[in-house]
Amino acid sequence: MNIYEKLKSASDNRDSDAYLDLLHDEFVFARHQTGTEVSKADWEPTIRAMMESTSLEIMNDRCLYENDDILVMHQMMNFPDGTSEAVMIVNTKKDGKIVRTETGATPIKQD
Repeated sequence: MNIYEKLKSASDNRDSDAYLDLLHDEFVFARHQTGTEVSKADWEPTIRAMMESTSLEIMNDRCLYENDDILVMHQMMNFPDGTSEAVMIVNTKKDGKIVRTETGATPIKQD
């Protein structure tokens, strides 16, 4: 099973432990909103909150490309505050885990 399938399964099952296990100990998340970087330890509460939220909706999740070095994904997200975004996610891999994630998002207007 590739990392995409494992991430999708963890997300679908709202299993934050399984999701976090796919992140390398040196993991860094680059926030597209601010350009700041967050360590795995600092990112963990966000992942847990996302998995616990019944108001966060992830739709049309798909893998655009994956090999041993990179995983590129795209998904639509509806957030608890009523906003929606189309999100491009680029994951860099190291030792079979995700070591860096960068995102780019486009706000989607609701009619």
